[in-house]
Amino acid sequence: METKSILLVEDDELDVISVERALVKIEYDVKLYTAFNGKEALSLLSGDNPIPKPDFILLDVNMPKMNGLEFMRALRQNRSFDDVKVFVMTTSNEDQDRNELYNLGVSGYILKPLNFTDNTKKSSSMDNFMRFQILKILNNEHQS
Repeated sequence: METKSILLVEDDELDVISVERALVKIEYDVKLYTAFNGKEALSLLSGDNPIPKPDFILLDVNMPKMNGLEFMRALRQNRSFDDVKVFVMTTSNEDQDRNELYNLGVSGYILKPLNFTDNTKKSSSMDNFMRFQILKILNNEHQS
């Protein structure tokens, strides 16, 4: 079975940790690449020594240097990434940003915060996303 990969574009270390933990919980062989802003992500994808094309991109909207919207505009200019699914992680409910991101082909949204800090046994939104979205998509791709 081919190892799947995810590019996480996120500037918040706690959210990166949350994604890493959620991936461990689904017990699926997934390689995680991390970039801390859009410019770094574009370099990973198309730079001198690019990573393999990821199966998914998890994208924060609010980041320094190049935000998620700017990244999506740049990504969609490269036709070789048209088939890469992009899920946006955001706390924003700005309709204008959401509409533009949908027009740029994002597959969906994950609402932050990604975890709970009140020591309850509630699942985080990232855990639920991994369990019900990513895992479903990964399994469907193996059956194709």
